[in-house]
Amino acid sequence: MSKDKKKNSPNFKFNPWMIYGVFIVMFLGISLFGNGFDFSNPRPATLSKFHQYLDSNQVSKVVFSNTRANIFLKEDALKTETHEKVKNDVFGKLNTKGPHYFTEIGNTELFQKTLEEARENGTLDEYEKEPESPWGEILSFILPFILIGALWIFMMRRMSGGSGGGGGQIFSIGKSKAKLFDEKTDMKVTFENVAGLEGAKEEVEEIVEFLKNPERYTSLGGKIPRGALLVGPPGTGKTLLAKAVAGEAKVPFFSLSGSDFVEMFVGVGASRVRDLFKQAKEKSPSIIFIDEIDAVGRARGKNNMTGANDERENTLNQLLTEMDGFGGNTNVIVLAATNRADVLDKALLRPGRFDRQIYVDLPDIRERKEIFEVHLKPIKKAEELDVDFLAKQTPGFSGADIANVCNEAALIAARKNKKAVEKQDFLDAVDRIIGGLEKKNKIITPDEKRAIAIHEAGHATVSWMLEHAAPLVKVTIVPRGQSLGAAWYLPEERLIVRPEQMLDEMCATMGGRAAEKVIFDKISTGALSDLEKVTKQARAMVTVYGLNDKLGNVTYYDSSGQSEYNFSKPYSEETAQVIDKEISALIEKQYDRAIEILIQNKEKLVELADILIEKEVIFKDDLENIFGKRPFEKNKEVATEEGNETEINSDIENN
Repeated sequence: MSKDKKKNSPNFKFNPWMIYGVFIVMFLGISLFGNGFDFSNPRPATLSKFHQYLDSNQVSKVVFSNTRANIFLKEDALKTETHEKVKNDVFGKLNTKGPHYFTEIGNTELFQKTLEEARENGTLDEYEKEPESPWGEILSFILPFILIGALWIFMMRRMSGGSGGGGGQIFSIGKSKAKLFDEKTDMKVTFENVAGLEGAKEEVEEIVEFLKNPERYTSLGGKIPRGALLVGPPGTGKTLLAKAVAGEAKVPFFSLSGSDFVEMFVGVGASRVRDLFKQAKEKSPSIIFIDEIDAVGRARGKNNMTGANDERENTLNQLLTEMDGFGGNTNVIVLAATNRADVLDKALLRPGRFDRQIYVDLPDIRERKEIFEVHLKPIKKAEELDVDFLAKQTPGFSGADIANVCNEAALIAARKNKKAVEKQDFLDAVDRIIGGLEKKNKIITPDEKRAIAIHEAGHATVSWMLEHAAPLVKVTIVPRGQSLGAAWYLPEERLIVRPEQMLDEMCATMGGRAAEKVIFDKISTGALSDLEKVTKQARAMVTVYGLNDKLGNVTYYDSSGQSEYNFSKPYSEETAQVIDKEISALIEKQYDRAIEILIQNKEKLVELADILIEKEVIFKDDLENIFGKRPFEKNKEVATEEGNETEINSDIENN
């Protein structure tokens, strides 16, 4: 029974604002009750009125002090119209107890003599004088100051206290805001929960082993690494790896973000760094994890507007000293994560501080399958669901993207009242994540609809006829997100890209505008995203990869990221003109090439557009029925799916 009562009883949580509320109530009590507040609702009366009531035998009792007298009326007097306003208390009930009036006293001795005469004459039943005590006045004067002092002491203790360092509190503002991982209360993530990332996982597993069994490595004269930096695109699992280290390591694990060091007050960041490493040394062997370290580790002396000696640089200097200074950090390993390694200070990246840089890349098809299997465990999926198929449909997806796909698929299946999540739900989830929500109720005129169909059919036709273009799987003219139409491709996962492959992709991208030119002899604003994409590709070919014959084997790309601080371009004005001309020439050449392909297949282009207008969505089979098999065999490993199945979209047209 006692257990059930504990379960049903609400959990009381202390809130500091309750203390403030108590103080406010006490202040109100002093101001109200301390000043003679009474529920009997007494009214003020002059001495002459009091003598009039007294002489007419209406007063039953008088209680007086040195300055004031409370007057109690008889019940017969309360029934008269004269005392209509005082006969009821504050709650509207008949007030027979009183007091009913109060009056100020001038001379106490004279007032008492008057009362004595009235009692002897029979016009007053009784009177009494309140005993004189100075404590009431003293208490009413001193108590507010006592309450203010107590409130101030309480606030100061709150500000100087706090578990794990009080980040926003006045006296502990220089304390570390790191959270100490607790295996009992915090959600435990192990290396089994981290799918894929085999190389990165092996590196961090070794770091955990360093701390668990250091003699195995130090017996040969080796030293335990000081730190490891996890680098990679967003969503690839850097923070998840750190959580796995916290779950696996049987040592204290301090976790915080790089922005936790940043504060508007001078010296606070450096103080927090010192306090963090002090705590870690006291609990060594231990691990410190700093997420998004680029917030504090950005290269020094790059911000020319504010000077070099700013608060962030002081924090970075202290971090450098703590990681590899005279003090030394025995058995304290620093893990950090960032997707902006190019902006980090070189002194932070040198051996002795971050001895290892672990690159966490986007998962390949095998790793995507493992990630899907992890995220599909809590989902009620259909038995015939093919995980290999899902992995093939999501090239370029990070671990976070795959988790989002699984969650979105479950929501879609629930919206359709299904008992299990099917393959089509996952494909719809991929479409929604990449392209946005379908907007079937968007008003589009017939002319606009045909223009969109011609545009998307142009993409499909050109990409179908080019060898190196990504295989097109689905085309739709249903508005989705910000786009009026979309073309879905299944690109090949390449490690290197050759010029002919980039040129074919540019030509396929320009197929939409080229189709409008061939069919309508007009162009529209619907190719904005196409133009943006091909311009970036052409600029990369000319200025980054050195794939232009006129400029030769020259690149103007700076991988260190320091060029963003320069006010001048790394090339002359004459070279800039050459670059602009070559970029324009590349794009126009592929545009003319797309027009040529579409002129040769004009009838098939119109037929494809008509089918698209009728069905709104066409698939790979529809293209094969019109164009036949592609003129070349390519990507035999890509799974061909039959029926109305949607696949990955890697090129959405913002028409």
